[in-house]
Amino acid sequence: MNTLYVVGTPIGNLEDITLRALRILKSVRLIAAEDTRKTRVLLDRYAIRTPLTSYFEHNKLAKLDTVLGALGEGDVALVSDAGMPGLSDPGYELVRAALARGAPVTVVPGVSAAVSALVVSGLPTDQFVFGGFLPRKGGERRAALEALAGERRTLVFYEAPHRVVETLADMRAVLGERPVCAARELTKLHEETVRGTAGEVLAHFTASEPRGEFTLVVGGAPEADSRWDEAAVRARLLALLGDGLPGAEAARQVARESGWARRDVYAQMTSLRDDE
Repeated sequence: MNTLYVVGTPIGNLEDITLRALRILKSVRLIAAEDTRKTRVLLDRYAIRTPLTSYFEHNKLAKLDTVLGALGEGDVALVSDAGMPGLSDPGYELVRAALARGAPVTVVPGVSAAVSALVVSGLPTDQFVFGGFLPRKGGERRAALEALAGERRTLVFYEAPHRVVETLADMRAVLGERPVCAARELTKLHEETVRGTAGEVLAHFTASEPRGEFTLVVGGAPEADSRWDEAAVRARLLALLGDGLPGAEAARQVARESGWARRDVYAQMTSLRDDE
């Protein structure tokens, strides 16, 4: 039975590819690539002449029969533009379809931007949650962050450069002033890793236009003993509201200062108003 190889490729530096990956890419009958132009750059670097076919987000279902047909005649490799196929990239449906046909599926490990950013972030690496790309719309993005506000493990996200500032602002508002590492263009010429609180990293990319592909690593929810207790949260809310700060801004500020999720601060503010 012919094999589908899920092959990890470099996320930037073309030297970050394994000898096994090069051997497999040379030997398979067909390479299914997210972007054939980008994959061709890698193949040309290593003088690999294996035929390519496109397999990307908007044709992945239509192309299943083509790729599976090739798999019926020989081994096939699946690659994405960068990193591991199927990880926030096309691949999941093809792997399932191959398994359903009884074809062996084998991974050829490679670089992952999520893991690479995590290990250089300086944040806990023993447990983490990979959130992929957050929703593009602000309301949906904030709701997704709210759902993770109590998560104690380190959080890892991918983000496009034109949404980085908005996403960091939402992270600060919803999750508070947690430690954040923003890693961009990892392994490339202009690699940059910015570490600090959510506000500090936000200020950096507000002043300096974000460019390139980003991975955002965020500290998990703080330990219970490092968070304010309920009385402290309510007292701070009363003080800010007494100073004339609007309710929404007061809740955001208390969330940043206290380590509480913003939704929980809102609940306390609602309780205060009910008491009044």
